Amino acid sequence: MVNRRPGRGPQVIRRPDGWTEGGPSPWADLAHVAPTITDLALALARHEPLPVDRPEAPAPERTSAVLVPLYESNGAATVVLTRRSPGLRAHGHEVSFPGGGHDVDDTDHWTTALREAHEEIGLDPSLPARLGELDRWMTVGSRSWIHTYVAELTDIPELVPDPSEVELILHVPLIDLLGDGVFSEEFWPIDGNVRTVTFFELAGDTVWGATAAMLRQLLCIGLGIEDRQR
Repeated sequence: MVNRRPGRGPQVIRRPDGWTEGGPSPWADLAHVAPTITDLALALARHEPLPVDRPEAPAPERTSAVLVPLYESNGAATVVLTRRSPGLRAHGHEVSFPGGGHDVDDTDHWTTALREAHEEIGLDPSLPARLGELDRWMTVGSRSWIHTYVAELTDIPELVPDPSEVELILHVPLIDLLGDGVFSEEFWPIDGNVRTVTFFELAGDTVWGATAAMLRQLLCIGLGIEDRQR
């Protein structure tokens, strides 16, 4: 795999030989109006999370959970993301949601997501109000099912990153993800199959891979769009 096109920020994105450009965003024909948290809550209440099948990959060895924290700032829904510490064993500098592996002491995967968010960014576990769950993604590299929980925070949170895990906390208005030139997708040949890989270009960072796929689904659900992503 080689890095054919640099992303923003300090991370390195390695693309496979034979990758090709994808199509426009699922919301390309819509006005740039971001879903509100109320829109997302109503839509997520109707969404049944499904496992995203990867028939080319071995069965997952573990499970994990991430939290998608949302809050309103000046009337705009804003999502909290993290840039991973460069000192981590894998995926240094990559943008992700707070989260991690499911421990045997965790009551369920929601508990995992809350615990990890508290450990990584100091989010009080009593603050997030669960809105729903996105589809369950399987990471090929770590062979893990990811449970993705969307939650509302009633106030702008005071967050402190754990420097051993988080380099930077990002607060991204959803409207910024819908802007011109922010979204792109590519088709990557992996293990004999072609996978859609989503990218969001932010100021100073590129969000891609599983995190970008989750953001893409979150936006599509909130906007009421059927998406072709798989």
